[in-house]
Amino acid sequence: MRVLFTFAGGNGHFRPLLPIARALADAGHTIAFTGEPLMVPIVEAAGFAVFPSGPNLGSEGERHPLLPVDRDREDADLRDGFVRRTAPRRAEDVLALCEDWAPDLLVCDEADHGAMIVAEKLGLPHATVLVTAAGALIRPDLVEDALNEVRAAHGLPPQRNLEMAYRHLVLSPFPASFRDPRFPLPPTAESFHIPVPGRGPAPDWYVEGRPTLYFTLGTIFNTESGDLFARVLAGLREVDATCVVTVGNLIDPTEFGPQPDHIHLAKYLPQDDILPYCDAVLTHGGSGSLLGAIAHGLPMALLPMGADQPHNGDRVTELGLGTVLDVIEATPDDIRDAVSSVLREPAYRETARRLRDEVAAYPPPEKTVPLLEALVR
Repeated sequence: MRVLFTFAGGNGHFRPLLPIARALADAGHTIAFTGEPLMVPIVEAAGFAVFPSGPNLGSEGERHPLLPVDRDREDADLRDGFVRRTAPRRAEDVLALCEDWAPDLLVCDEADHGAMIVAEKLGLPHATVLVTAAGALIRPDLVEDALNEVRAAHGLPPQRNLEMAYRHLVLSPFPASFRDPRFPLPPTAESFHIPVPGRGPAPDWYVEGRPTLYFTLGTIFNTESGDLFARVLAGLREVDATCVVTVGNLIDPTEFGPQPDHIHLAKYLPQDDILPYCDAVLTHGGSGSLLGAIAHGLPMALLPMGADQPHNGDRVTELGLGTVLDVIEATPDDIRDAVSSVLREPAYRETARRLRDEVAAYPPPEKTVPLLEALVR
């Protein structure tokens, strides 16, 4: 079986696909990926063939000011950016790739509407992998009209309630209880868990018996953060914990000057090497960062900036998983107090562990293999 994995974004859209791809490869199937050109080296580093497709959606190094959270703006970015502008370009490239590479099955991230249109147009089965934790951003009332415009351009009839994405098989790595109850999982959904590596050799920054905090803005939002790193670092100076901070490959950590001994600053460190040693996280609330924290049972403080992060913040607050700050208004003292609270309060940790146990009870990625094989049969 030849399986083409497709994604329409950065690491947060690619990483949830990876364990499924590895499980299929281990079962003897032929695997390739296709995504934005900027992601090609990252996919190759993971050990898979990859073809560039569609436009680059991530930053190529330019810095941007920090903007207040604006949900209407984020809705427009998804509807007009991911659907009206990106989906047609991805459909064109993925269609050409399918005609050349001839897959039997497509596995698409839930934002890759262009690839799903190609699958339908060619009569190929496809599976959808969820990449947004709360499920409240990619919603029918927001994207349906724009999506039907793209479908019509490809000679496909209109659809309702995202039936194109959900018709065959939906795979979700997120705890079902985290999802916004207004947008329940479709009947075709199956949950799986992404394996969590154990502790490797202790990092040089780790101090036995002292709490550890990890601060990250993921891979996309670092260059859109304005003065946020400076404010966070000022707040962490007064936190009684080892603080590991990553600023991304496009920012030079030395621009923030010398740091106290308990703050360890780096461009990039693998999340899997950090989280097993952590007691809490401070993040923008991206779904990938959030899932990593949940998988390790870690409470969190969030500074949502855009995309699906405000929706994830809503659920973090509603479930008692942590605390959420305003990314513009938060002072160093606010950040210090929020981090200290999630490190100290047992109720946050209890919720985090409950969600961790919920995810850990899901089947491993290997169990998705027969489900995917059945789509082709």
